[in-house]
Amino acid sequence: MADTGWTSCATSLKGVILDMCGVLYDSGEGDGVAIPGSVEAVRRLKASDLKLRFCTNETQAVREKFVAKLQRLGFDICISEVFSPAPAAVAVLRERGLRPHLLVYDALMPEFDGVDKSNPNCVVIGDAAEKFSYANMNEAFRVLIGLEKPTLFSLGKGKYYKETDGLKLDVGVYMKALEYACDVEAEVIGKPSATFFLSVLNDMALQPHEVMMIGDDLVNDVGGAQQVGMKGVQVRTGKYRPSDQQHPTVTADGTADHLAQAVDMILSRRGKP
Repeated sequence: MADTGWTSCATSLKGVILDMCGVLYDSGEGDGVAIPGSVEAVRRLKASDLKLRFCTNETQAVREKFVAKLQRLGFDICISEVFSPAPAAVAVLRERGLRPHLLVYDALMPEFDGVDKSNPNCVVIGDAAEKFSYANMNEAFRVLIGLEKPTLFSLGKGKYYKETDGLKLDVGVYMKALEYACDVEAEVIGKPSATFFLSVLNDMALQPHEVMMIGDDLVNDVGGAQQVGMKGVQVRTGKYRPSDQQHPTVTADGTADHLAQAVDMILSRRGKP
C-alpha cells in the first residue's frame, strides 16, 4: 500500500520528472516490457497541466534509439523531453577541452562523435555491460594512473538496475574500482548529480519546490532530487528493495506501489486546498 501524506504537496506542483528504467519499463531482451499501467500514467500526466520531463542514467544507447524503443512500447515521449548523461558529458568535455578514453557500451559511442579522443587526458565510463572486462578496466586504469592529475567521469553511480531476467551490476561498481585503484574521486554526470537535476529544472523553467521526482532508486532518484530542493517519491518497482525503508541517510518523501498509483494520487489532489 502507498502512504498518502506526501500528496498534500500535489496542489502546488507545477512539474513532474520521471525516472525511466524500473519506473516506466523493465529493460531486457528486445525492447524490454512496459510496467503495467505506466503507458497510461504518462498519457494522463501529459493531459494534465503539469510539465513533464524524463530523467535517466541510460547509457547503453544514444537517445534517438532509446526513445524509439520506448515509443514502440507505447509511450508518448520525444527526444527533447529526455535528459541523459552522455550529451551532458560531451558538453563538459568540450567546455574543458578534454580528450576522453571511453569505456562505454558500443551503441553509445556515436554520442561522442566529433569529440577528440586522441592522446586521452581523462576517462569516461558508462554502463558498459560485457565490456567491463579485466582488459578494458585495466586499460582505463592505465590511462588514469599515467596522468599527473587523473580525471574520471562516470555516467551515473548506480549499484545495480533491473532487467526482465533479474538485477544487473551498474556503472557505480566499476567507478568505485577505478577510484580505489587510482586514488581519484569521479565526477558523476547524471543522477544524483545536482548539476544534472538543475539542468532539467532549468529546461522546465520551474523552481525545485514546484517539481516532484518519481523513481525506483532511493539514492540516485529520490536523494538526488531532494538535495536540490525537490520532493522525491519512490515506487516499489524496478530496483526497489524493502531494505530501502531503513536507509541510513535518505528517506523518500513518499512511496507508491507503481507509477500508475502515484499519478492517480497526484492528479486526485490537483485543485484541492
